[in-house]
Parts: sequence; C-alpha cells; structure tokens
Amino acid sequence: MEEGMAENQISPPHRIHRPPPSQLPLSPTSISSSVKIILDILIRTTPQQIESALASTGIIPTTEVVVEVLKLSYDYPFSAIKFFRWAGLAHKHSAHAWNLMVDLLGRNRLFESMWDAIRSMRQEKTLSLAAFASAFGNYCASGSFDDALMTFQVMDKYGIPNDVVAANSLLSAMCRENGGVLRALDFLETMKSKPEFGPDGDSFAILLEGLEKEGDAAKAKTTFGEMVVTVGWMPANVAAYDAFLMTLVRGEQVEEAVKFLIVMKKNSCLPGLRFFSSALDILVKRKDSKNAILIWDVVVGNGNGLVPNLSMYNAMIGLLCDCNEVDDAFRLLDEMVFHGAFPDSLTYNVIFKCLIKNKKVGDAGKFFVEMVKNEWLPTHANFAAAITMFFEGDDPEMGVQIWNFMVENKVEPLDAAANALLLGLCKLDRLSELKRNADDMLDRRISIHESTMAHLKSAYYKDGRGARDKYDGLARRWKTSLGR
Repeated sequence: MEEGMAENQISPPHRIHRPPPSQLPLSPTSISSSVKIILDILIRTTPQQIESALASTGIIPTTEVVVEVLKLSYDYPFSAIKFFRWAGLAHKHSAHAWNLMVDLLGRNRLFESMWDAIRSMRQEKTLSLAAFASAFGNYCASGSFDDALMTFQVMDKYGIPNDVVAANSLLSAMCRENGGVLRALDFLETMKSKPEFGPDGDSFAILLEGLEKEGDAAKAKTTFGEMVVTVGWMPANVAAYDAFLMTLVRGEQVEEAVKFLIVMKKNSCLPGLRFFSSALDILVKRKDSKNAILIWDVVVGNGNGLVPNLSMYNAMIGLLCDCNEVDDAFRLLDEMVFHGAFPDSLTYNVIFKCLIKNKKVGDAGKFFVEMVKNEWLPTHANFAAAITMFFEGDDPEMGVQIWNFMVENKVEPLDAAANALLLGLCKLDRLSELKRNADDMLDRRISIHESTMAHLKSAYYKDGRGARDKYDGLARRWKTSLGR
C-alpha cells in the first residue's frame, strides 16, 4: 500500500463532485476537536509537510477519528493518502476505513492507487464485496463500464466470489449512470449463461428500476417477460413490480398497466405502496378517474390487497369528485373506515362541494346532516355555495336551516353565507323575511356587499311605495354601518 500509493506513482485526479454514499452532512458541533485539527492540517498544509504536522499534534488516530476524517476528505485525495499512511503507523486500519479509502480513490479516479489499496486489503484480510462494489460504482460513474466488468471478472482471484450478489452490485452500478442500462441488459445475457451467477429476482428488479429511470416501456415489457420466465412469479419481488408498472403509467400506457396488474394479482403478486401512491399522484394530475379507480379496485381489492391511508383516500375521492363520479366517491367514503382511515374535514368537504356543484339538492341536504352529526362542518365557501344551491334548487328551507345553524353555532365569518341568504330570499321575493334577516345581520356587524344591496333595492322598488320605504330605511342603516 505504501509503495503503491507514493506520490510519484499517482496521476492528477479528474475531480468529480459526487458525495460519497457513506458521507452525511456533519454540523460543526458534531465534529470532534481531533478531527477538526487533522482536517485543518490536510486542507492547509502541503503534502510534503503533512506527516510531520500530524505527528506534532500528539493526536492518537483512533479508528473513529480515521473514519470521520476520511469521510470529510474526498476533495483532498493526496492529503488523505498521507493521513491514511500516518494513521496506519499507530494501528491497523479497520475494514470500514479501508473501504472508505478505496471509495475515495475511486471517486477521484485514482484507479491504480485504488487497486493498490484493494491488494493491501487482501493482505490485511479486510477485503470484502463492499470494496468491489465501490470499484464498480466509480468505474461506471466515470463511464468506464468495461473496466467495471473486468473488475467483476477478476474479483474471485482476490478471494471474493463473483456470485449473483456481486453481479447484482455491478448491475446496480451500471443502471445508476447514463447509458448504463443498455450495458446492464447486455450483462444480463451473460448472467443467464453462467449458472454460478445466474440472475435472480433482485437482478430483474434492478434492471426494471433502471428502465423506469430511462422511461423505456418497450424494453421494460421485454425484461418483465424474461423475469417471469426465468424466476417465475415472486410475491416478495415488490420492487420489480413497482418499477415496471410505474414505467407504463409514466409512459401513458395506463391501460396496459391495468392489464398487467390484473395478471399479477391472479398470480398472488402485487406492487407496493410506492407504485400505488405515485401512480395515484400522476392520474390525479391527469384527471384520469377511469383508470385510477380501476387500479384502485385491483390493488385494494376486497380487503386482501394494499391498505390505503387517509391522504390516498382523500386524493382518490378528490379526483372522483373533480370528474363528477359521485357514486364511486361515496363507495370509497363508506369503505375507508374498514381500512382504518377515518374521513376528515377534507374528505367531507370535497364530496359536499361536488354535490353542490352538480346541484344534487336532496343528496346535499342529507350529506350536510351527516357532516354535522360527525362533527365535520363545511368550509365557509361550501356553506355559502350550499345556501345558494338550495335556494336555486327549490329547497329554500334547507338554505335557511343552514344559515340558522351557522348563527346558532357561531360559525364565523358569516359574511359570504349571509349575502348568499339575502340574494336567495330576494329572488323568491320573500321581502319581510329578507328585511328581518338583513336587520339582524347589520346588528351583528356582518358585511353586506354593495352588489347585494343593489339586488335588494331592485326587489323592494318593484313591490310598491311601502316596500321602497322599507328598503330606504335598510339602506340608511347599511350606509351608517359603512361609516358613510
């Protein structure tokens, strides 16, 4: 390791700025004083002076210190090498530290030094698949897919079997990178001809996730078919089903996704909540209630499928209501409690709004009663819209009942609903009731709109002199309430 990693044997790195997978953002308070001192030396000291500067600190580089320093040294590979060598004089490095060093060198494309480190790990008996997985990932990230494949082919010479777990690690590394999915599909053909690392369910899941990222529905269908032939139907392989179906949905092949979904269920296989939630989001945005309810019914089934949560029920009910599919919305409302999802204010108000929009006078009246019974009140906008609808739908008494409920239960603000009530009474020429309510509203300091007053004036003025006087008196009170 020391010889292989000498400075005169290392070519300048091609700097890339991908954070290491093991590196998490560390706040200044989470870094120990020893790590801070060492990092300051690595950043500010020339490579030739690093070892002497480190020795002068008197710090003993524990395993924990070495790991933390390496995690934060990916942008300073030459200094990290010096530190690693110096720390190795105090004690043998842990497997974790070696793996970080291999990854650091690979991330900086110091591949010759990376191999020196791998050989040293073999000598130290700390070498494992993790080091090769890092090498796969870094070769693929640099576009060197052939070198990644070569690494897989020679790893057994280092005592690490190139079995299906290792092969899947290579597939995953390829699929993460642009242009890598096609190389991964080529490697799948090799895997199918090699019993020692023939593909398993994870292999196909990795490939299908890569094809999902690429948005290649045609190749996804082919790969899915190969999976079924090769490994059969596997209920536990949820990731594969998720990825495949999402590729179809995103590719606007929802009808195809539904067909495959039905076949999956017949074979006791289902996707997971990732697909269900993501597909629902997409179909809601597309306002595709037809396919959304088909997928919902297959996936949820009669209590033997996935269990949607409240937010998913609300999204689905909202979509159905937007598309005026009221019957299906009620069906989901009735079933959701059996899945442990109890309707909330949003659930009720979405349905109530739909009933109002579609002028379902009878249903809306019954639903309002149910909402009050379950202690979920309409929104202020729905209160006002409902009053308007009931007056226009030949059930003005229900409109008055809603207004009285709001007043008695101090549901505020009352302004929008109050104006809706006055306009409704105005259109029906119920002038005495109109005057009584308007006076009460002014007493309560409720704002009556100028446009509402104009309608009231028209109604009163066409009813004769006595009615005009009543309006004029009301208008004076209204102007006084406005400070005019």
